[in-house]
Amino acid sequence: MGLKKQFIVASLSTLMLSACKTETEKVIETKKPIEAKQTAKQLGEELKAKGYKTFDYVDEKTKDTVLMQQYFIAFLKRGDNRTQSKEEATRLQNGHLAHLGKMYQLGYADISGPFGDNGDIRGITIYNVPTQKMADSLANSDPSVKAGRLKVEIHPWWAAKGFPLR
Repeated sequence: MGLKKQFIVASLSTLMLSACKTETEKVIETKKPIEAKQTAKQLGEELKAKGYKTFDYVDEKTKDTVLMQQYFIAFLKRGDNRTQSKEEATRLQNGHLAHLGKMYQLGYADISGPFGDNGDIRGITIYNVPTQKMADSLANSDPSVKAGRLKVEIHPWWAAKGFPLR
């Protein structure tokens, strides 16, 4: 097959594949930003400029520079006011879940979840914010915390920036 025919076949194949994509796939594809990979130093400088505490170290095994960032873990504990009716408790739980979803969408929380043992510590949220004061304010704006059904205990916590959960 000649070069001109190969080009035409390739172009038609691409056109047909593009036409088969759903509108959602096309929108998602166009919204993906092209990001250049930052070095640990660049990312650390950017975070520090925004008020985050960081430090880096060199991994002895890989010789990679690892950027550590301070996060804040909010322990959600059983509150002193748990006398709500079933309907009110359900409303508060729905508000609690909506609050956590909003924190995640806005980029303030990286992960949240309940504990499975029905103990006094009901769950955690890891806040990705520059200060403990901000994490405390966000955690205490939860409807279940405001109602006294839950109470918050926050601790600074260090983790490697960008490392996934396993």
